[in-house]
Amino acid sequence: MSRRSIAGLVRCVSTALALTTIGAQAPVRELSPAEVSLETTGFSAIVLVYDVSEDSYAAVNADRVDRRLMPASTFKILNSLVALETGVVADPQTVIEWDGITRERTELNRDLDLQTAFRLSAVPHYQELARRIGAGRMQQFIDAVGYGNRDISGGIDRFWLSGGLRISLREQVEFLTRLYRGALPFSEETMGMVREMMVSEKTAGHTIRSKTGWAVLPGADTVGWWVGWVDREATVHVFATALEATAPDGTFGAAREAVTRSVLEQLGVLGR
Repeated sequence: MSRRSIAGLVRCVSTALALTTIGAQAPVRELSPAEVSLETTGFSAIVLVYDVSEDSYAAVNADRVDRRLMPASTFKILNSLVALETGVVADPQTVIEWDGITRERTELNRDLDLQTAFRLSAVPHYQELARRIGAGRMQQFIDAVGYGNRDISGGIDRFWLSGGLRISLREQVEFLTRLYRGALPFSEETMGMVREMMVSEKTAGHTIRSKTGWAVLPGADTVGWWVGWVDREATVHVFATALEATAPDGTFGAAREAVTRSVLEQLGVLGR
């Protein structure tokens, strides 16, 4: 373990444990169809938005926000934190070498730095990071964070894709709120780098930090994620969206963001 990771754990572990239930007692307001107009043909949507200043939730299908789902590529947020903290990569510009296996997504068939691998959601490059981290250190950090059900069974390079790891929308929001606040068991340097890596949209009025995910398991619904937070005019709203579909069509990927934006617009977090 690197000196940075040891310092982060010592400094933050007690705070992290104390904050694992951020917002757990906060009220959850169910958004009615009259408040949120969603096009959900072919899939069902769960959306949870946490107003950090008001310590309150708004949700679509609030009865399902505590049901755990496969995190898929949303786990790249934590994977990046651990890789940076342990020194597996030095910074977002560190290059992760291509493994030489040609894949359908041709943009992944090359060396990628960490920032680009995150932006492209490059699974093979992040699998390499997980292998370098190793199961022991990965479990240590997942336990310290209290990430989902903490189960990394199924292989060090597969547990978030097809293995045992599961996380709920509320847990996603709690994790991201702690990242925003700098209250995770990582150094501030590491958290700052990942927060910058997550920037997906920046305008004069707001900044969105986010990550998508797409989980496909045999015999189960496909799950599409979009998680992150919106920083706007001294207010912060953390969000998690999960779409579920038995037979997703070509609109499923884009719908993750479209559904979330619709809800954020209705709540006045984003402008229309």
